Amino acid sequence: MLTPASSRPLIVWFRDDLRLADHPALHAAAQSGAPVLCVYVLDEVSDDVRALGGAVRWWLAQSLRALESELRALGGALILRRGPTAAVLAELAQQHDAAAVHWNEIEIAAHRAVADALADALTVAGIAYHRHRGDTLVEPSAIRSKDGRGMRVFTPFWRRVLSLGDPPQPLPRPTTLRPAPAVPTEQLSDWQLEPTAPDWAGGLRQTWTPGEAAAQTRLAAFLAMQPGYAEGRDYPDRHITSGLSPHLRFGEISPRQVWYAARFAAAERPAIAPDIDKFLSEVGWREFCRHLLFDHPDLASRNLQPAFDAFPWQSDDAVLTAWQRGRTGYPIVDAGMRELWHSGVMHNRVRMVVGSFLVKHLLIDWRLGEQWFWDTLVDADPGSNPGNWQWVAGCGADAAPYFRVFNPVLQSEKFDAGGAYIRRWVPELARLPNDLIHQPWTATPLELAAAGIKLGGNYPGPIVDHKTGRQRALSAYAELRQR
Repeated sequence: MLTPASSRPLIVWFRDDLRLADHPALHAAAQSGAPVLCVYVLDEVSDDVRALGGAVRWWLAQSLRALESELRALGGALILRRGPTAAVLAELAQQHDAAAVHWNEIEIAAHRAVADALADALTVAGIAYHRHRGDTLVEPSAIRSKDGRGMRVFTPFWRRVLSLGDPPQPLPRPTTLRPAPAVPTEQLSDWQLEPTAPDWAGGLRQTWTPGEAAAQTRLAAFLAMQPGYAEGRDYPDRHITSGLSPHLRFGEISPRQVWYAARFAAAERPAIAPDIDKFLSEVGWREFCRHLLFDHPDLASRNLQPAFDAFPWQSDDAVLTAWQRGRTGYPIVDAGMRELWHSGVMHNRVRMVVGSFLVKHLLIDWRLGEQWFWDTLVDADPGSNPGNWQWVAGCGADAAPYFRVFNPVLQSEKFDAGGAYIRRWVPELARLPNDLIHQPWTATPLELAAAGIKLGGNYPGPIVDHKTGRQRALSAYAELRQR
């Protein structure tokens, strides 16, 4: 005999939305007055679900702990399950006589396929389900070209988004959750998301505090900015970027929350309005890449521009390893790669430099760079990561032309003129004067000795000459055009 609907629990399936505020699925379930079962499923087996990288797995563990703590404060709990989502949640719903399952849509093909499979399984079991919106500022279906396709150039895309006006207001977090009967949960430690032997996450712990509360704190601190973000964000030693990317990656904060908080800050302090516009355009780039991924599920593996399928990439494991380890001999490149390994992030300007260096100076396939970033970035977003790599390689949407080859020395001299960023991450160069730190190979033997540097010893010489690498890249591009 079925119990009354008001006593039957509702399941809220958490995904990449590990927050309580502006969570449409949780809001609807809490508003119903029914008992709520909050569930996270670690699904590593459903078709086309990309395995998480190491840094993301570390963050996920911390974020789930933070979410569980927040839920307990409201009278709820977090149930952990592992396996194919559709089977796991359908079985859980049947076992506990759930009235319905709620979840937020994620506009990614693989994620939608998992949700579709769950919907089918629940339908077979006679259990209702509700799919809620809120993953993006604007649904991909609302931004279409005249022929019905998604847009592939950022500026008109963002102009279209802005023309649609403000997104829906963020929803408040529930004040309480009606508890459901206790349900067994798997132990997070059994999932082995965090490294142990060796434990390489010390730098991540030093740098980050995952979770919804930390995301809100970081947003508030960022919006208390002084004017100058729009120009200063390109300088890696100034520490004025928001640092919100991993929080957005895991949905600890929503794009709508960021939008409204930023707009409010600009209204309160008109002097920072241009900076806020620039910041929101960066949020817009994330949106753009998410829309690209909606239309191109294979964004991480296939060139958006098919002409690049014939590009003459080189295969050189030693060169790739030198780049990964920050041992290329170009200080700005090495600083970025070491920052990435220690902290799980890299300054955006430096990301462009190291990406260009890999695919152009070294002629290494962009997909190998994307895979390394996927494993080492705490903000490894399934849209932004491949979207950025395709952009820098010249084969993607809104792509930088392939023949635009960043000069790592000029980039370093312009954006780290005093060498503070390099000295932070490449300490063996710290004693070089500013006029030599960007290209230590130009120093005399006496200058190197005074700085305690032995090229080819404690610091490598350049792995490739800039002019030679640039010309080789342009020749490869010319060959591609001829084909």
